[in-house]
Amino acid sequence: MQVIATAGHVDHGKSTLIRALTGIEPDRLAEEKRRGLTIDLGFAWTVLPSGQEVSFVDVPGHERFLGNMLAGIGPAPIVCFVVAADEGWQAQSSDHRDAVAALGIDQGLLVITRADLAPDRVPEVIAQARTELAGTGLAAAPALAVSAVTGEGMDALRVQLDELVAAARRPDPGQRVRLWVDRAFTVSGAGTVITGTLAAGTLCREDRLELIGTHGGAEPGGEGTEVQVRGLQSRGGGLAELGPVSRAAVNLRGVDAEQVGRGDALITPGAWHLSTQVDVRRTTGEDLAGAPGELIAHLGTAQVTARVRPFGEEHARLTLERPLPLAVGDALVLRGSGSHAVRSGVRVPDDDPPALPRRGDGRRR
Repeated sequence: MQVIATAGHVDHGKSTLIRALTGIEPDRLAEEKRRGLTIDLGFAWTVLPSGQEVSFVDVPGHERFLGNMLAGIGPAPIVCFVVAADEGWQAQSSDHRDAVAALGIDQGLLVITRADLAPDRVPEVIAQARTELAGTGLAAAPALAVSAVTGEGMDALRVQLDELVAAARRPDPGQRVRLWVDRAFTVSGAGTVITGTLAAGTLCREDRLELIGTHGGAEPGGEGTEVQVRGLQSRGGGLAELGPVSRAAVNLRGVDAEQVGRGDALITPGAWHLSTQVDVRRTTGEDLAGAPGELIAHLGTAQVTARVRPFGEEHARLTLERPLPLAVGDALVLRGSGSHAVRSGVRVPDDDPPALPRRGDGRRR
């Protein structure tokens, strides 16, 4: 199994492409259908020519919904980066490129959509996109042109997706679980259901797990809410267990849907450090020396306010507004609280750093 997220400028045909690939409408909200604009995350799945099953997370392209976009792309290991042939690289193409770079995503495809509207521009747009993606993990990603309307290139895209999924890294099913929640709702007769992308580890029916977040609750140094897995589904079918990488729908005992929300995390009990302070190292974007006192930090589907203490251009300490299950090596995306663009990408070299009470401690750190 594998999960692929879309990325790209608004109105470049991401949702149309997913619809043509899967036969499923990814735009779930009435307002999205009325406006013809993706606002929130959409979900779909299909079977590739080899028989391999693959799920898609469709993200909004408009700058006002960057937070939703990051919640979709954050837990996904593969990206399908979309650029329209008739428009070429645009403003939110750059925003989404910066997000991909900040997260360190290096598995994916470059898809030139609407090739029927500007067939002569396809080589130029591919070259432009390659230039813009230079320095990211998608710099050498395979590129192909398609039209979801005429069907041109769609069979080749399915074959390319098959090859991409076959070559993708296989996470360890024995790892500890950290499922970032992107939706929570109530199903009549079943109770609370959450959904998310299971990037590592295995979920089993009757598992006892811990729910961490603003809704499930966890005080600094405290614990979250104990829950139990009542049932599991993926791509519409019930399962006894589910491994990575998968879209997961988890029916939970021990919590009401109103107590769960996007940005919460379902984790293996006792296996994660709940961090309110982390030291980070810049990987992309603007340096940290000139960072404002507060930034918004994105990890998985979570977004939290973080107070920033710079240690220079490349390093800083973040104090998070609530505890998050973090690990060394995690990638975070930082943006200004009033900004629709990515400011910096950082990684965590220490998820439980020492106190710095004395003058000069930050410099020495």
